[in-house]
Amino acid sequence: MESVRFLLVLWLAGAALGGELPDLRSVPADLVVPPIQDGPPAPGVRVRGFLPDYEGTEVGHVLYLPTDWKPGTHYPVLVEYAGNGGYANQYGDVCTGLPEDSKLGYGISAGRGFLWLCLPYVEHGSRRICTRWWGDVDATLDYCRRAIELVCADYGGDPDALILSGFSRGAIACGYLGLHDDETARLWRAFIACSHYDGVTPWPYEGSDAASAIERGRRLNGRPSFVCHEGSVEGARKFLLRSGIDAPFTFQAVPFRNHSDAWVLRDTPARRALREWLAGVP
Repeated sequence: MESVRFLLVLWLAGAALGGELPDLRSVPADLVVPPIQDGPPAPGVRVRGFLPDYEGTEVGHVLYLPTDWKPGTHYPVLVEYAGNGGYANQYGDVCTGLPEDSKLGYGISAGRGFLWLCLPYVEHGSRRICTRWWGDVDATLDYCRRAIELVCADYGGDPDALILSGFSRGAIACGYLGLHDDETARLWRAFIACSHYDGVTPWPYEGSDAASAIERGRRLNGRPSFVCHEGSVEGARKFLLRSGIDAPFTFQAVPFRNHSDAWVLRDTPARRALREWLAGVP
């Protein structure tokens, strides 16, 4: 709690002086993402997995079973996409674009109560992970659907409680991939988009425009989304409020200067708000 109070003092002081928001490292982490281990999935363990036709390639997913996992029990699934690889900024924030470096699912769940599945973007040719933008969209979506089917069948994932989440490129993926077509869109119960939102900013790929994103957004069909961004979330709020998309959105500013998903590993009001929102998802 002292770290949270310290952060709020820094935030308010910075706002009053027109200064910069604090660095997330000014608040000590209370969670550490478990390292990836060899071997089969087990409670409290993160492992790599591969669909049968991707064995022998670098294209795989990462699965974490919660510490309270038991065979024969059903669990909601936090499905996560990573940001663009090759990213680095002046604050020391980096992103590799690889599934193993994602953090949202662990920070949200603290390793309990949810399966956590981090998915790859499949590069054209199906042998490599795409670390920047979408690669082969059809192959990426096919991998997504089949990996979810496997996790639900083999590890007790609840197909009626799939939460799609992502950071940066992954936040845009909540719309661009998650709502790309009717078959994929119907999978999800709710969405968590951290740092960016589909349609707010034009990007260097076809279909990044606002009109295309709004068309995808109509596939939400009333399901809830938690939309957050470092510093301010007003860009996404304004876009979505004028979009005409009929769905509930919860907006949350993350009071750090960093473009990073590591804020979820810290006890802050933003993380508490996200957890409270998720607990209330119908």
